[in-house]
This record gives sequence, structure tokens and C-alpha cells, in this order.
Amino acid sequence: MSHPVNKIDAPTAHQDLHSERGALRGEHPGRSRNPVIKVADLAWLEFEKPDLDRAEIFARDFGFGVAARTEDALWLRGTFAGPPCMVIRRGHASRFIGPAFRAAEPADLDRLAHATASTVRDINVPGGGRSVSLLDPSGLPVRVVHCRDQLPALPEQPPLLLNTGGSQRRTNATQRPPREPSRIQRLGHVVMETRSFLRTLDWYLDTLGMIVSDFLFLDGQRGRGPTMAFIRCDQGGVAVDHHTLALHLGPGTGYVHSAYQVTDLDSIAAGGEYLAERGYQRSWGIGRHIQGSQLFDYWRDPDRFMLEHFADGDLFSCDLEPGWAPMSASGLAQWGPRVTRDFLGARPSPAKLREVMTALRGDNELDPARLLGLMKAMSS
Repeated sequence: MSHPVNKIDAPTAHQDLHSERGALRGEHPGRSRNPVIKVADLAWLEFEKPDLDRAEIFARDFGFGVAARTEDALWLRGTFAGPPCMVIRRGHASRFIGPAFRAAEPADLDRLAHATASTVRDINVPGGGRSVSLLDPSGLPVRVVHCRDQLPALPEQPPLLLNTGGSQRRTNATQRPPREPSRIQRLGHVVMETRSFLRTLDWYLDTLGMIVSDFLFLDGQRGRGPTMAFIRCDQGGVAVDHHTLALHLGPGTGYVHSAYQVTDLDSIAAGGEYLAERGYQRSWGIGRHIQGSQLFDYWRDPDRFMLEHFADGDLFSCDLEPGWAPMSASGLAQWGPRVTRDFLGARPSPAKLREVMTALRGDNELDPARLLGLMKAMSS
């Protein structure tokens, strides 16, 4: 359902901490007044792939650990204690199934199941757990889970001790970061595309209690509402990742990329060299984003899914209001190489054309004006 403009009071002044602009009167408030529950974080992402051996080789090269492996499923993890980062199940084709979010308390699953006429079920996850399975308005499967036992922490890739202009912390010692995989610490966020942006956004806010950190809008179309949202979990005064989920309007539906935290810039760079030496394709990087501020480096796995190494992202508590900014390709990074067509998904193909035509004929939020605005934004 859509938010009426009076669902929650819009902020009257922008704190100007992360965006030059705040909301205008009557614009989307970026949060629900009375959500069903408030999820604590992403738990893992679910995929299907026909070749689990190939998937495991890339996963280890990218920096994941293996939490469990069976004939039909591969569970991947980071070094931090907690749930796995990803499960890849054996399937006939490579596809993204959906995200799983972590409930803060076991009772949240019962509350969510009651509100959505769903059922709480046991799940086969390392350590055991329970889940509620839902569909978002885009038709994407979404789980909310609570794991019985956490995976224990693993040894970390230690950050390098840096000398800066006014602080010389390292003397009589050299820097020689090893050429090895970036060691994944945890799953950070997932980005998804939808043809029904506002309905899908409101579902995540109303159902899972997430809140918006930043909105993007199309040049000349701000009055029609935002077309992208960077969304975080609401843990009150505890500062959390700038975005755990990002949604944007487009002709497709589903996965765009997912991001995994590593120790620091040297981990990103040395791990990237390791991936390049093994023939993997960099999609875009290295650079620093604007919304979220992360250091980033994007890669394609053998099945063409995009994954990101990131470090040094922004952390927001619940009291920071959404920023508003125009959507543009040049606005994706503070510094780094020019954004690639591969990252933007702008490579022309018959499949992309069919996707656009299907979207324009459907009952959704994508119309010719919106499509032209998106195309202009991705070339600006």
C-alpha cells in the first residue's frame, strides 16, 4: 500500500549531514509510523546455480569461507560471527531467489506470520532456525529468519597500520599486503530493481520496519516522487549501515548486485589484483560512493552476477532524516574511474529490449517519461 502524505510528519529542516537537500513539504517521509516488525539486518541471499563446484571456486577467490557444503547446497560465510552470507542451491539455471532478513527476536516471526497470514517454519540452515516466507509487491520471495545458533567468528584479515600527515604510527617497518583473496567479513547490502517502486518501497517500510537514508529522483520529475531509495534497518540509537537494501525503478525485476564488507582499501585492492590474475571481470572500481560513502570495487562472477567488495561505509542511527538528490551516473562516485556501461546495465541486447517493452505494456510505474528520464540520468 502507498503512504498517505500524513502517515508520519515530514521533517521540517534538513540536518545537512549527508545530502545538500532534504524533503519538500508532502514528500515521502521515508518510514512507516507503525510497521509490523523491525528487522535487524540482512541474514543471507539465496541463489540457484547448476554448477556448485564452479560457484565454490569463485566464492573462495572472492573471499568467502564455506560454512557447509552438501550435494545440493553451498552455504557461504564471512569472518564475523553470525548467520551465513549466502546459500547457493543446485538448480537448472543460474538465478537469484531472494533475500533473507534477520528478525531481532523469535517472537517477531510469530507477529509477522499473524499479520501476513503466513506460517513460521523450521529451516535447514547451519545452526538451525525458523523463518516466515513472504512475497514483496514485485513478486520476489523474501524470508524473515531467526537462527538458533550463530556461526563462530573466524580469524580476521588485519587492517594495515597507516602513516598519515600528522600521525606516524609505523616506523622501521614496511607495508607488504599479501596478494590473496579479500577476506569477506559480512554481507552488507543488496540492490534490487523493480517496476513497482513505490509499492515495493512501502512494503519494506510497513512490513519490515526499514527506514530510508537517501532518495534519488529524476531531473525535472521530482514531483512524481523518487525513483531510488537507499534503505537501512531501524535499531533505534544504534548506528547501522547507510543501506541494507537499495531499490530502484527500472524495466527489470530482482537482483542488481550485493555487497560484502572487507577490512580496508588495501584488502579491496590486493583482493582485486588476485581476482584479475585469475581472469575474473571487474565491472567497475575502485572508487568511493556518494550515498553511503563506501570504498567500492565491483566484479562479475562466472554466472554474470555482480558482487561488490566494500569498506568504510557510513553508519546512521534512526534519527537521521532522508537526503534527497537527483539521480545521475556522475553522482554515483566521489572519485574513481568513470562508471561503466556494464555496471549501469546499459549494454543493448535483444533481452534488454524485450524487458523494456514488457515493462512499458504492464500495469506498473514505468511509463515512457520515466524510462526517458532514467536513460538521461544514466548518461549524465
